[in-house]
Amino acid sequence: MSTRISGTEGYAEEARFLVERWKNISFESQHQIVLDLIPTVTSKVLDIGSGIGTDAAAFFAMGHQVVAVEPTEELRTPGIELHMEYGIEWLDDSLPDLSILRARKEAFDVIMLTAVWMHLDEVQRCRAMPVIASLLSAAGIIIMSLRHGPVPNGRRMFEVTAAETIELAALQGLQLVLNIRTQSVSIENRIAGVSWTRLAFRR
Repeated sequence: MSTRISGTEGYAEEARFLVERWKNISFESQHQIVLDLIPTVTSKVLDIGSGIGTDAAAFFAMGHQVVAVEPTEELRTPGIELHMEYGIEWLDDSLPDLSILRARKEAFDVIMLTAVWMHLDEVQRCRAMPVIASLLSAAGIIIMSLRHGPVPNGRRMFEVTAAETIELAALQGLQLVLNIRTQSVSIENRIAGVSWTRLAFRR
């Protein structure tokens, strides 16, 4: 059993259910609105909070080099098993510090944070944004989603505004290129009143 990282509460306990649920959500349906922001040439992609690796596998299939970061072993292991045919590099690391990844001193052309940012409290978000910015290449892009709506039982989530996130990014010299509010692709989430804000930033 892995040590619980702040923000991952509830995921290990529900991993079996979540794996089956997430397997039915395609990359294209979830990310249609940001597909035109993804490079068409081979690029280095960092998928933070990759879960079972749906995004990571899609990026690899596009021809990109992919590092998938997932701190919850009960999600990371099924993700590795589901996508064994892909050359994804998996890391057990976590926000806000990403200490293992930062020690490698790499830069990434795409940094993806799908359904991750809401797990960080205000202090952690302030610590995390400079870390993410430090991992971005000169011409790179950060694509992220903010969750809005009721918090499932047993989870640790915070209501995070687009305005706060844009301000934190601006402090790191990141310019907003996308800010769109969307409904959830999950029927269960839509019924529950969950929506998302999709944000993207460049230097």
